Amino acid sequence: MAKSKKLDFHPNDFVVYPAHGVGKIISVEEQEVAGFTLELFVVSFEKDKMTLRVPTHKAVEIGMRNLSPPDVIDKAMRTLKGKAKVKRAMWSRRAQEYEQKINSGDLIAIAEVVRDLHRTDDQREQSYSERQLYEAALERLTREVAAVAGGDEVAAAKQVGDVLMSRKAAAA
Repeated sequence: MAKSKKLDFHPNDFVVYPAHGVGKIISVEEQEVAGFTLELFVVSFEKDKMTLRVPTHKAVEIGMRNLSPPDVIDKAMRTLKGKAKVKRAMWSRRAQEYEQKINSGDLIAIAEVVRDLHRTDDQREQSYSERQLYEAALERLTREVAAVAGGDEVAAAKQVGDVLMSRKAAAA
């Protein structure tokens, strides 16, 4: 079963690694570790100047996945348009939840974080940690939207920004 799952990923595929976002598989290599030969996906995260080696038999278990299909991108955009759901829990608890959503790799959960932490000009200023979480979620969302659309991050950022601004216009 694990053998057939790993075949979903091929060199030059863009994939989403939960803790790091969108990366590109640049090769599949074998490496000897502690006397065992492991087959590894070599995943490059160009923006972060980072390369990750993921054992092929663990990739799906770890949460590595293909890019979201267009219907999931559409659902994420609809999520952004929704009303922010800010719980009244302490910030530290909310921050942990936001961090978990961002690192889950689930595009809809990431869109929820962007929606909930987005501030318009007339709203109160964000704290440093709020802004850090917001920017991390926004970057993950934008990179995946760009990768699905063909790689233009500027256009993807504009698309996400337009959806967030349309929400403001609808509320006014």
